[in-house]
Amino acid sequence: MKKEKNLAFIDGQNLYRGTTETNPKWKVDLSKFRKYLSKKYNVEKVYYFLGFLDESNQNLYDEIQEAGFIIKFREHNSVMIGKKKGNVDSDIIFDIMKRMYKKESFDKIILVSGDGDYKMLVDFLIEENKFKKILFPNKDFASSLYKKITRVYFDYLINVKHLIGKK
Repeated sequence: MKKEKNLAFIDGQNLYRGTTETNPKWKVDLSKFRKYLSKKYNVEKVYYFLGFLDESNQNLYDEIQEAGFIIKFREHNSVMIGKKKGNVDSDIIFDIMKRMYKKESFDKIILVSGDGDYKMLVDFLIEENKFKKILFPNKDFASSLYKKITRVYFDYLINVKHLIGKK
């Protein structure tokens, strides 16, 4: 049987807030998370989307890249930087749709976010048999729009905290 070749897309702000603004708070060990995605979901490449480049966060960017993620920054007008949240939703949606349009070679998509803005994309990918799983950072960060998707298509990262959490 052929091993799947999957891609993962992470909404960085959603992952961060969904783990550090919960009770109890916890942090994801990015190296462990990258290995988990590879082993559990046969993920070859993981795209980690961030709101904007801020040189004061260079250590974070280094950590993300050293763990094996490909960082994608949202383009912003320089006047607006720091005045709005990252809002990478449209970038992730466009990136996935562009890969499908260009018939890029991959089997399925894994999405890490609880944001309801991805609901239409998730429905479309399921319909096209290109969707593996949406991983919600926690139950509170999972939009109610996802209530109708079956359990086979989602999981909560809190369920694997023991495998991917920082000690």
